[in-house]
Amino acid sequence: MRGVGIVAGFALRESVRRRVFVVVALLTVAFLGLYGLGVWRVSREVDEFGPGAQGVDGEIVAGATLLGLSMFATLFLGAILAVFLTLNAVRGDAERGLLQPMIVRPLGRGTLLAGRYVAAAGVCVVYTLFVFIASVIITNGFIDWWPDRTIVPAIEMAVAVAVIAALALGGSVLLSSTANGIAIFMLFGAGLTAGLLGQIGEALNSDTLEDVSRTASWILPFEALYQTALSEITADTIGFNRFAIDLGPFGGAQEFGALLWPYTVVYLAAIAAVALWAFKRRDL
Repeated sequence: MRGVGIVAGFALRESVRRRVFVVVALLTVAFLGLYGLGVWRVSREVDEFGPGAQGVDGEIVAGATLLGLSMFATLFLGAILAVFLTLNAVRGDAERGLLQPMIVRPLGRGTLLAGRYVAAAGVCVVYTLFVFIASVIITNGFIDWWPDRTIVPAIEMAVAVAVIAALALGGSVLLSSTANGIAIFMLFGAGLTAGLLGQIGEALNSDTLEDVSRTASWILPFEALYQTALSEITADTIGFNRFAIDLGPFGGAQEFGALLWPYTVVYLAAIAAVALWAFKRRDL
């Protein structure tokens, strides 16, 4: 455990030296500022619209849709952070001759991977939780609406980004920095596309599209976690409000049941096992 902490600390200091966190902080402030501006403008439109018609509450629909939009952006920002924190974690550092002095007893290759993952996933989890909670507070600050669930979807979003960090770290063992970045972002795009296919399939009553979407989401569980988190924020919303939210691109989310959590743990363990196996076979 001490070795893992040493590697994690080294990785964090390296990120500080490269000013990664400064850039992330500036971009996050810009995003939250733009999101707040958007929510404020929508809230004025909702107020001018007046009481909802036919049982539709404008504040509920607007709040849920806007928070869903922020969750999409949060997942995207978290994925970017995860990729750039792990981009050169193994192969890139090995090519620059930085790993050879570190991979010595008692610091082994497994310790290096674990330390790198603890650093990257820890930062990404904290970041995702912060941006999600900040978005919830901003939304409520302008629109009189709270999500039906807050803690559970926040955790699901954080774990989704942790899965992306694991994929990116595993990819860094096998691929060059550029190829790994491209591969992870393509997987990220594939997961989001799968979610959209599921929404289209539900709207068209197409079992084929829904099956394809669910299968892809299980293969890439960060999408399943994101979809589940999206469904949680309106878990208790029913009637015409539920119908109106489902019509939007950030409302019609799927649920994946209680099996998703143990499956995610096994999935992360499998990534760790494959990455360690591949790392041990690499010449440094």
